[in-house]
Amino acid sequence: MSSKPTITVSAVDMDRIEALIEKMSRMTPELETLESELDRATIVEPANMPADVVSMNSTVRFKFSGDSKVFEKTLVYPQDATSEHQISIFAPVGSALLGLSVGQSLEWPMPNGQSRTVEILEVVYQPERAGEYQR
Repeated sequence: MSSKPTITVSAVDMDRIEALIEKMSRMTPELETLESELDRATIVEPANMPADVVSMNSTVRFKFSGDSKVFEKTLVYPQDATSEHQISIFAPVGSALLGLSVGQSLEWPMPNGQSRTVEILEVVYQPERAGEYQR
């Protein structure tokens, strides 16, 4: 993979994601990749989260490099992924979105054994930006 952009994760999101990973019965390669990303994240208090960063429960517009189709999804915890407009943090694309800011891109492994580069176009809604720090 190419050099990775810096990522920022709130302390609340980090605690909740790590707790979910610990409860998993086995570690999949996808979860191991997510853990590696979390290990390199800059952790901030929710009130200090930059407004253009994808955090949990953020609605984000993104696309894959080389593709013109734009997606708009809300990044959620696995138990909250109940509609096609939501994407779980444990889905490969969901893991790639967390912590990126507008304008950043990240190459990420996909289930088919290939990788794709996700580009962040806009953070439409971010709980921290809206003053919602405990979700």
